[in-house]
Amino acid sequence: MASERTVSVDALKSLLGRTLHTEVVRHFHDLKPDAPRTFVERQVTECLRYLHLVSRHRDRLGGLFLPVEQEIDEIWHYLILQTREYRILCEERLPGRCFIEHRSIAYEEYQQKPGREQAVEEALRWIPLYCQEFGPFDEGALPHWTIVRFLHEQMGLSLTEIADLKPAPVV
Repeated sequence: MASERTVSVDALKSLLGRTLHTEVVRHFHDLKPDAPRTFVERQVTECLRYLHLVSRHRDRLGGLFLPVEQEIDEIWHYLILQTREYRILCEERLPGRCFIEHRSIAYEEYQQKPGREQAVEEALRWIPLYCQEFGPFDEGALPHWTIVRFLHEQMGLSLTEIADLKPAPVV
């Protein structure tokens, strides 16, 4: 079983600061007023988890495609447009202390470039790291992580089985 959560939701929120965090949640809630505010807050949290993972584990995840939903990518775009705050987030607040560049690419397009087998290996490489940093996936995370939802809903893996996945060897 994955270890206990080491990075809390409050710690992630503090990466942005209260003002920017509130602004981001408000902006995306205004775009989808029918979505519960807690759902939008979770989207922001999962975006910050993504950025935290990429920053902390640059050696293992740098340049890899991590399959998050489009809404998470849109939150990342919004943060990038807050150029000063984004630079501070990347270079001073995230654990890797380096600027995280962005490149949009659809999962279907990505699968064609390295090949399906490599795409799956790379997609699975980050799951143990996520569980190590934030604890096991819960139902609230499923709508935001494409591969985790696929493993759970289509492949029938329980959230516990997903949390117990071993890291793939780096090739």
